[in-house]
Amino acid sequence: MKGRTITDMNDTQGYSAEYAALNHEIYNLTRQLEAKEKECRESNKTDLLDPFDNPTEYRWYRDDYSEILPWITMPEFSVPFEPAKVERNAIRRFYNIGGFTALFQFIVSNVLALVLIVGIQAILKSMNPEAASGAISHYMEKGAIFVSINMLIFLSANVGFGFIGLKWAKIKPSSLIKTRDYSLSDVFIHCMAGLFIWTAAAFLAKGIEDVFSQYGFTTDVMDSDYGNTGLGIAVLTLYTCIIAPVTEEFFFRGALMKIFAKADQRFAIIASAVFFGLAHGNIPQFMLAFLIGIFMGHIDMKHNSILPSIIVHIFINTMVTVLSLLDGYDTAKAAVALVVIIAAVAGLIFLIIFRKGSRLPMSTPAQKLRGFSIAKTSVGCILAFAFQLTYLVLLILETKE
Repeated sequence: MKGRTITDMNDTQGYSAEYAALNHEIYNLTRQLEAKEKECRESNKTDLLDPFDNPTEYRWYRDDYSEILPWITMPEFSVPFEPAKVERNAIRRFYNIGGFTALFQFIVSNVLALVLIVGIQAILKSMNPEAASGAISHYMEKGAIFVSINMLIFLSANVGFGFIGLKWAKIKPSSLIKTRDYSLSDVFIHCMAGLFIWTAAAFLAKGIEDVFSQYGFTTDVMDSDYGNTGLGIAVLTLYTCIIAPVTEEFFFRGALMKIFAKADQRFAIIASAVFFGLAHGNIPQFMLAFLIGIFMGHIDMKHNSILPSIIVHIFINTMVTVLSLLDGYDTAKAAVALVVIIAAVAGLIFLIIFRKGSRLPMSTPAQKLRGFSIAKTSVGCILAFAFQLTYLVLLILETKE
């Protein structure tokens, strides 16, 4: 058997080198094809945080839409234009949670307040048998008792039902304060813009009051002598300037808006503002609360935190409190009112600047079918809206002269 020649060995080594190079080329092409396929699958995969491809919404405020549609994680699955029954039911569940949370907060707070007031009246009557019931009621309203009852009840109701709603919807309370891109300049712009909205709403409310007064009604259901003692004023100031802003923002912009935002951020802002307005029980404050509520909902979504609305709420309530404390000091009140009006004009400019850089989230056609269209079939939302609207109307009817 003859041995292999040097030429044969060189040829064999050449073939092996070419074969190895070919294998390497095939390997590289296979990797490239796999990468392209993966990229194609990822591009066709629905974004769990933006299933409606809406660039006007705030991505960091969104929740994972697989909570609504679990099979959204399947490759090449896209959310249908019209929601199927399963999706409608899932969205309606959250709207029911928000609605019933608002309803329970409204009913429980008012019932507890009534029970406490009647109970304390009975105690005071037993201590002073000769005192008239009207005199006892006037004493409670003028002093710190009535103010303190309201403060304790609504503090407990806002915080308590806020946590209940979040727990029910399986939302972490910590998600309400993960603040983004918030600076002192934002604080100033928001407060000035809020001041303009409050001033405009105040003039609008005055016009509504004038219309109602022509038919013998008044939209102002607050007693001017309410909490009119040293201690009463102190408690009322504490509640108005600190406790109410913090707890109301936690409940309305924190819990309710977050619950309502599962499918449509714009709907969530408007719905939470409506319930915020109705909770105040009179038309002047409804106008202010609704309009400022839309603005505060917007800035909270923009910064992913309830902190911005809390600060604006404290600023506005403190300003209103200062003006009310100046009653009887006409010169000082006129001077402060003039400053407020000038600041409100500047606030309009800041509001325009803010809106140019931060538009209110819009709803895509598909989202519109998942917002009010489903909410109007939600038992919780319907009952909450009906109860609070009826209560507001009854309060006005009671004022007919």
